Amino acid sequence: MKAREKEKLKDTINALKKKKGAIILAHSYQQEDIYDIADFVGDSYELSVKAMHCQESTIVFCGVKFMAETAKILSPEKTVLLPVEKAGCPMADMITLDQLKNFKAKYPGVPVVSYVNTNADVKTETDICCTSANAAKVVDSVQGDSVLFVPDKNLAGFIAQRTEKEIIPWDGFCEIHHRITPEMILKAKSKHPDAVVIGHPECRVEVSELFDYALSTGGMVKYAQENSNKKIILVTVDNMANRLRRENSSNNYITLGMVCQDMQMTDLNSVLNALEKGQHEVKLDHETIGKAKTAMERMVEIK
Repeated sequence: MKAREKEKLKDTINALKKKKGAIILAHSYQQEDIYDIADFVGDSYELSVKAMHCQESTIVFCGVKFMAETAKILSPEKTVLLPVEKAGCPMADMITLDQLKNFKAKYPGVPVVSYVNTNADVKTETDICCTSANAAKVVDSVQGDSVLFVPDKNLAGFIAQRTEKEIIPWDGFCEIHHRITPEMILKAKSKHPDAVVIGHPECRVEVSELFDYALSTGGMVKYAQENSNKKIILVTVDNMANRLRRENSSNNYITLGMVCQDMQMTDLNSVLNALEKGQHEVKLDHETIGKAKTAMERMVEIK
């Protein structure tokens, strides 16, 4: 698409969202074009809070299925649209409701902490949700000496080093972050010995141990805002570099070639179609919303 056509499309989207009383929320891993038409760009925690408190009656969620479901759970009276219906999260799909019920049966009475990267039905069997930003605080807030943690075993391992509680993990992972190896980090550091390494705790523990700073996507944004003229090896999805360049273009961001195909699916045309046609509305039954909302609200209370 030519630059002039893109700008015209963005203008159409911006006018239409105002007309329809809609807000566009976008995850940081989205394409740059989506940043341009988004009212708010953030990480899972920030988007959860924004969805709950925004005044608009329609939320267009530029991200993946579990994120749009989260917005619906927190604001059931609002219309939530997912521009690309098949945009999902493979990690979220690594645990089903029945699997979680069986997991809980093996450890009766042990509370469940679910990463927000889970589908809505899994959240109904969850005591409290967490994000990568507040995971350790959430775990420490739960009563008891042990917690079941689903679905990300890598984040669970990261948290286990930061809490005295026993973390019993599910065997799930983010396919993108799990592919990153220590050798990849060491190779990047050998090429850029003066660089700072910041990365996401969804990586394997042996990888995160090589970070100078393990940060959520929101934490990475804050780091970029507060630091200038640095060379930064970014250990996460490459699209994050686009967001960080907007926050501080003086830094040199070095990426590892990590692409999330599901996050790449949303484009300007799909956002326009969602606004024009109301397509791909997220619908959840009242029982699912009620049970899942409790776990989500408990998460949002943890600063």
